[in-house]
Amino acid sequence: MTDIPATSPESLAESVAIFGERVIARLKTVFDPEIPVNIFDLGLIYKVDIDPKDGERFNVTIDMTLTTPNCPIADQIPLMVRQAVGSAEGVDDIAVNLVWDPPWDKSMMSDEARMQLDLF
Repeated sequence: MTDIPATSPESLAESVAIFGERVIARLKTVFDPEIPVNIFDLGLIYKVDIDPKDGERFNVTIDMTLTTPNCPIADQIPLMVRQAVGSAEGVDDIAVNLVWDPPWDKSMMSDEARMQLDLF
């Protein structure tokens, strides 16, 4: 019988960090259809929790908001997020929670998004 070495906390943390970068890259492929900036740089992603099942498989929980509760595609953007992140290698399960607190405002945008929208 062969002993399988346990994953060290350091290597697991590194795997989570690498996977987190992969998730953010996927989030940056989702765009608000009314604003030509991805939802990550718009500041619509409030939290990304990554729960490692092992060093290669992960569950992901995302808390996000929209620029306004009256967004005409409010039901579609969380589905777009689920599809984009769910297609990343290593995702076992994904939950996308739409939250309204705190309310989104322009100060949550990245500098890159502000530059794209000429808001400096």
